[in-house]
Amino acid sequence: MASGFLRRAMVQLGLVDDDEYDDYEMYEDSHPVAAGMGRGRAGVDQLEPPSSQVRPLPRDFEGGGVTLQPQRPAVVRPVPVQSTRVHVVAPTMFADAQEIGERLKTNQPVIVNLQEVEPELSRRLIDFCSGAVFVAGARMQKVAKQVFLLTPSNVEVSDEEKRRLQERGLYTSD
Repeated sequence: MASGFLRRAMVQLGLVDDDEYDDYEMYEDSHPVAAGMGRGRAGVDQLEPPSSQVRPLPRDFEGGGVTLQPQRPAVVRPVPVQSTRVHVVAPTMFADAQEIGERLKTNQPVIVNLQEVEPELSRRLIDFCSGAVFVAGARMQKVAKQVFLLTPSNVEVSDEEKRRLQERGLYTSD
């Protein structure tokens, strides 16, 4: 019995051939069904209509070779650049990171002043800001010692705003 069980298991795993099916002839289908074929009402094979998601590309046969016709170029519209006041955040705990994220979501540039923050909290806040900048498609740059400027992609900080921040010690020109 154990050998019968073992034999069936080996057949199931494809390790040995099953002797029981050696007597049958190989079945050949005289009418293979091609991909894209379906049954009509009368049982006659009919072609299904092509999918609306797949369409042939137009071809140009000039010069003896087959080349694809170029598609129309997409219309490119520049994103208007805004100039707004920078919001300054001097976090004292990690919960203050929410304010940074909320300001970035509203396309407002943010100065994150970490000068008075413990090193462990500073590291966590920098990691948070890096992730928020990545998700928002913004930029992050160090503008002074332990001070970072987070700028959304469609916002530019004006020279006047940079001078105002420089007077407060939050921006140094390189």
